[in-house]
Amino acid sequence: MSRIVIAGGHGQIARHLIRLLADRGDEAIGLIRNPDHGDEVARWGGQPRVLDLEQVGLDEVTPAVTGADAVVFAAGAGPGSGPARKDTVDRAASVLLADAAEQTHVRRFIQISAFGAGEEPDEQLDETWQAYVRAKTAAEEDLRRRSGLDSTILRPGRLIDDEPTGRVALTEPPLERGNVTRADVAAVIVALLDAPASVGKTLVLTSGDTTIADAVAAL
Repeated sequence: MSRIVIAGGHGQIARHLIRLLADRGDEAIGLIRNPDHGDEVARWGGQPRVLDLEQVGLDEVTPAVTGADAVVFAAGAGPGSGPARKDTVDRAASVLLADAAEQTHVRRFIQISAFGAGEEPDEQLDETWQAYVRAKTAAEEDLRRRSGLDSTILRPGRLIDDEPTGRVALTEPPLERGNVTRADVAAVIVALLDAPASVGKTLVLTSGDTTIADAVAAL
């Protein structure tokens, strides 16, 4: 049994991820900002832990990841948030969680990023989207500089809530933009946790024709 700590533990990807981890007998710790979400995380099969990564310091985060086998950063400021929170969540919270993982010697770290990260955003896009892309890019760059983590960066395409297909396109960039179900993203994360060949890679993900097992094995 592995212990997996998930930032953004009440998020839409985490909902699927926690269920998949629980189904295979893993211990999924969902970090949540709002204590009212704890019962729902528990119903999914996870263990909720209230920890607002925008408001706490390293000393408060390290106990949450101590003893974990892996950490997944699946947090995001979400729709309706402005440029400032894109930075405090999508960048700063990822950096804080990575700091805590290094300090507690938790090497495996999977970061959920986004298509478009790593590129300068189109200035014709709205200010909030530009801030989001820049925050994700900065979080990726921070992770790549760290020698104390076995990290994988995953950039999903446009997230949709359809039923899982079990078939994806998963590769290092470039990849044509496309949709991918949140359930399939979660299944890919579970597979990547057990895929040493994905360490150090930046991967892009959309729906596709290859089974998740085969796509991860091909890495």
